Amino acid sequence: MNTANIEILPHGDVALLEPLTCKCAPLDLELGTGTWRSTILDRWAPLSEFGAVRVVSDFWPSAALIEQAKNALAAGQSVTVSDADGVVAECGAGNSVALTADDASFRIVYPWHVLKMNEECLAATVLENKFEGTVRERVTIDGTVFLGEGSVILPGVYIEGVARIGKNCKIGPNCYLRGNNFIGDKCHIGQAVEIKNCVLMTHVAAGHLSYIGDSIVCRNVNFGAGTITSNFRHDGKNHRSMVNGCLLDTGRRKFGAIIGENVHTGIHTAVYPGRKIWADMSTRPGDVIQRDLTRRDD
Repeated sequence: MNTANIEILPHGDVALLEPLTCKCAPLDLELGTGTWRSTILDRWAPLSEFGAVRVVSDFWPSAALIEQAKNALAAGQSVTVSDADGVVAECGAGNSVALTADDASFRIVYPWHVLKMNEECLAATVLENKFEGTVRERVTIDGTVFLGEGSVILPGVYIEGVARIGKNCKIGPNCYLRGNNFIGDKCHIGQAVEIKNCVLMTHVAAGHLSYIGDSIVCRNVNFGAGTITSNFRHDGKNHRSMVNGCLLDTGRRKFGAIIGENVHTGIHTAVYPGRKIWADMSTRPGDVIQRDLTRRDD
């Protein structure tokens, strides 16, 4: 669909998305269909055939809300979509219809909201296998995969669910991908590594014996062998994450780590659930990350 007539309005409080936004503007973050920008454009694209569309960048509409707006526009009406915080979208030139965001739509305020947006986008867009790279023998795909040009999936890899894999990646041998995974360009997922429901941006390397679950990893991150991101509380309650000195309920029972650009972990690093590591930080071999690692810890 043509998305040229969709205008994306500026984001809200970018600092609340740190460490994702330490070195990158929100719309340039990699996820979903390629970037936050392209993912938002594709989500609202069904409305673009009815004229100019103005949307805010920090709102994710449900599929049902998009369909409701499309039906109103098809009937010759104009549409204004609002949530509790104000107007999130406008389109059309007829008699105005005011739509209210449903419970399945949400504002993208904190890093865990970005993870949810990625999950929903991949489930809705990667609907069939497409291989522009190479899939070697003895690879099992129990789901759908988009594989970019120059990438290779080596023997012994098992992919369950949905995976969007970028260009010039090396996946395997003998690794496990499950859930909804976005893997950017030039990534290496190696021997005995499990990736579950993650966003891995450009040039992320997890070469050996690691588990990364329900996490977002920014560009140029290297995981030392045996790095583990925990993603489940023993009591089964929702994870909480520290923002501006307050522990916030993420609404997620499974939530791993948020890792900024250029982070390097030492071998056998263990990361508690819901923890964040700021850009350019490193851990030592055997470190246990019980609280966020921020620039203030220097």
